[in-house]
Amino acid sequence: MVNILFRWCLLSLMPLLSLVHPVEHNPVKTMHPFYVSVIEINHNAKEKTAEISIRIFTEDLEATLRKYGNAKIDLLHPADKAATDKLLNDYIQHKLQLKIEGKPVTLHYLGYEQQLESIWTYLEVKDVPTMHKVAVNCSLLYDYQDKQSNMFHIKADGKERSFKLDYPEVVVSY
Repeated sequence: MVNILFRWCLLSLMPLLSLVHPVEHNPVKTMHPFYVSVIEINHNAKEKTAEISIRIFTEDLEATLRKYGNAKIDLLHPADKAATDKLLNDYIQHKLQLKIEGKPVTLHYLGYEQQLESIWTYLEVKDVPTMHKVAVNCSLLYDYQDKQSNMFHIKADGKERSFKLDYPEVVVSY
């Protein structure tokens, strides 16, 4: 897991390296050694919510959404932001389900933003007084790449647990 996080950090610096030593084509787009998303689920006991953030490489997410929605997608400059939000929300709702304390919960889409070469998508689950048991069913980007890994960091009760799902694994719980 540390190796994957190291690669993720290293890849984050690659756009900066292309500024120091520019080349005719962008090496970040042609060099893509791994396929990973990072999903953070944090329990906010004060607000009684579960806050979810999902980090995915922009080009991977766009390619997946093009395939899923059969439409032209540009997350950085959407022609129709509302339609893009709807497609992204629909995709996540279809590919990520949670059970908290043994009960299925509804993910409320809040939006997305770009950060370096990735997209952060934000969701929330309301009315979560405790979060001792979490079950995740996730197949994000499995329809794009069979080398996909989805890493989870779940924070609740002052503890953090991390899990990794590699294609074709879809279920993890604690």
